[in-house]
Amino acid sequence: MSLAYFALIVSIVSASTLEIAGAQFGAQFGTMAAALSLLAATASARKADYDHYVRATSWGRWIPIAIPLCIAAQLVPLPLSFAHPIWASTRDAIGGLPFGPITADIGLTVSALLLALAAISLLGVTILVVRNRSRAELVLFVLSGVTGVSALMLDLHRLSPALAATVPADLTATMAGLGLMLNLAVMQLAAERAETHHSVLRSVAIGLCGLMGALASALAVFGLSGTNSAIAAAFGIVLILLILVIRRLDLSPLAAGALSAAALIGAAIVLSFLFEKGSGPVLLRLIPDVGAETRAALERMLTDTRWFGAGAGTFAAVGRIYQSDVGAALTAPSTATAVFAGMGWIGLAAALAVSLIALLRLFFGALQRGRDSFFPAAAAACVLFALVQSLAGPGLLRPAAILCLAVIVGLGLSQSVSQSGSR
Repeated sequence: MSLAYFALIVSIVSASTLEIAGAQFGAQFGTMAAALSLLAATASARKADYDHYVRATSWGRWIPIAIPLCIAAQLVPLPLSFAHPIWASTRDAIGGLPFGPITADIGLTVSALLLALAAISLLGVTILVVRNRSRAELVLFVLSGVTGVSALMLDLHRLSPALAATVPADLTATMAGLGLMLNLAVMQLAAERAETHHSVLRSVAIGLCGLMGALASALAVFGLSGTNSAIAAAFGIVLILLILVIRRLDLSPLAAGALSAAALIGAAIVLSFLFEKGSGPVLLRLIPDVGAETRAALERMLTDTRWFGAGAGTFAAVGRIYQSDVGAALTAPSTATAVFAGMGWIGLAAALAVSLIALLRLFFGALQRGRDSFFPAAAAACVLFALVQSLAGPGLLRPAAILCLAVIVGLGLSQSVSQSGSR
């Protein structure tokens, strides 16, 4: 598993740093590293690894492939009555076969499919690789470091644009939200180490690193990002605190259920208030102000979207049809908007179902875990943040954020069932 572990780290670090630096090949490099990690894990996996994978994915090991299957189905040639209208227009203009795919742009959808497969591969490899507790800790440190640096870049960009002029704000804001949850987990790790008579000096050093990362992320999310992003991060923090309270007070199932229900009702009230403040389609109510003309174009685009969408990854290409400015193209104002426009209600429902099932699995895994519950707790908080953030911004469309979130979920799932540090 050493090669798989190394390739996993390379995939996370390279995709994140290259994309933040503005490199065009960050996603491709991260995808190749993910493929190498999958090959190495497959070649070196033993029966114990397989059994661990089965236990970690007992919630539904086939569910995550629903999204790649939806994307792949968009590439299959179908009769023109089911295909995207662009292929019927093309046949009328230049002739050809009476078949066409659902997607409006085959190349963009293939790229989206490869990215989805890379994310699923990293999730599975992470579950296998981090069975070992020391490796799980190192992966957590890498994730918290990468996301903390992303948050710091956003801080520097907003405080002094000359220091970081090309920072993608949507990506760094999303990574900062993930970094806040991960660095809180690092602080919990340091506290547990101190409680179990590990080196106090080392525990303090780890805790201080986590605190610095959490402060940088908190400044980026709560001070320099939008209100809805801050609320999404607040939901994640509340979930971590909820799990911590239930575990520390050793609440009975009835009391834990009542407390969880109260938290769920509170979250529903806050979300209802946020949606009521907006207007227009539900998917556009939490996005930042984009102007009346752009909003009208987005509403027309969403209204024209069919139940199977226009093709994963094709938002910008299809958006040129709706943008009134010559040569301009609409950009996705949020992840949920892009998923709906690209994959329709089917893809959006599949993504939502996968996220909610993973959230529940991680939440109960954190409550049932004897030691190291901060792994699944932080992963659950990240998934909850991602769910709300997907309605408020487009940061989760970035390959770096997708790959990091896949590794975070894999780390949480693996450590929610692991009971030892054995290889």
